[in-house]
Amino acid sequence: MARASALVKPPHQELLHLRVLRTERLAPHWMRVTLGGGDIDRFTARGFDQWFRLFLPIGGEAGLERIPAKANTLFGYLRYLRIPEGERPVMRNYTVRAYRPATTDAGAEIDVDFVLHGHGDTAGPASGWAARAEAGESVVILDEGLGFNPDRGVEDVVLVADETGVPAVAGVLASLPPTATGVAILEAPTADDVLPLEGPAGVEIRWLVREGGAEPGTIALAELMRLPAASGAHHFIVGEQTLPTAGRRHLVTQGIDKAAISFVGYWRSAGATEKVAR
Repeated sequence: MARASALVKPPHQELLHLRVLRTERLAPHWMRVTLGGGDIDRFTARGFDQWFRLFLPIGGEAGLERIPAKANTLFGYLRYLRIPEGERPVMRNYTVRAYRPATTDAGAEIDVDFVLHGHGDTAGPASGWAARAEAGESVVILDEGLGFNPDRGVEDVVLVADETGVPAVAGVLASLPPTATGVAILEAPTADDVLPLEGPAGVEIRWLVREGGAEPGTIALAELMRLPAASGAHHFIVGEQTLPTAGRRHLVTQGIDKAAISFVGYWRSAGATEKVAR
C-alpha cells in the first residue's frame, strides 16, 4: 500500500476489541458493518479519512486474543505471522465511515463500509466476512490516523477516488468546514452503487459510473486530468494504485506543488485478490 509521506499518526495506539452490532446492505457492491461495545469507549474519533487495521476472526475468535500489541510494526507483524494458519485473524485496512459518540440511550458506534466483490471462493476474505457478518461477532481494530493531512488545507479541495476510496472521501467531506469549496470525483462500478453523500455546499460531488469493462480508477483519473489546475487546493487521491500515482504525476506536471497532494494506493488491479474498501 503506497502512501503519502505526511501521514497524521495518532499519539497513542492500542488494540481495541469490538463487536458487530448490525449490518446493512447499502447497494449491490456495498455492505455497512456497525461496530461497538467492548473497548469502544477507548476509541478516539479523528474525522477525515481516519483508518485502522481491522483483524477479522476468519479462523475463529480465539485467534483475536493472540494478536501482538504492535502488530503494525515489523517485529509485531512477524509475531502476528507466527499465529498458526487457520487460527490467524485476517488483517486488512479500513476507514471509519462514520462515528457516533455515546448517548444516554446507546453506546458509541463506528460504521465501516465494505466493497463487496465476487461470490463464494472468488470473494476476498474481508469482503466475504462482511457479507455474512452477524451481530455479536468480535473483531479487533488498531487506529492508524489520517492519510488526508488537514495541515495541507481544508478550504479548497480536490478529492478523487474509485469505489474503494469512497468511504475515505465521505469522511473528508463530513469533516470539512462549511465554507470549503472544490470538487469530489467519485467512481462507482454501477449506477446502483452511487451513494448519497453530504458535504459543504461549495464542494461539488461528481459521481462517475464505470462502464464497458473499464479498469477501476481510469474514469476518475480521466476526469481529474480534464480539470483546470487548482494551484491553491489540497488534492487527495485514493484508490487502485494507478489512480493516485498517475494522478499525482499529472498534477505535478501541471505545476501543483507536491506538498499540496495527499495520495494513497489501496490495492493493485494486476493479480489482486481483494479490493480493500477504506
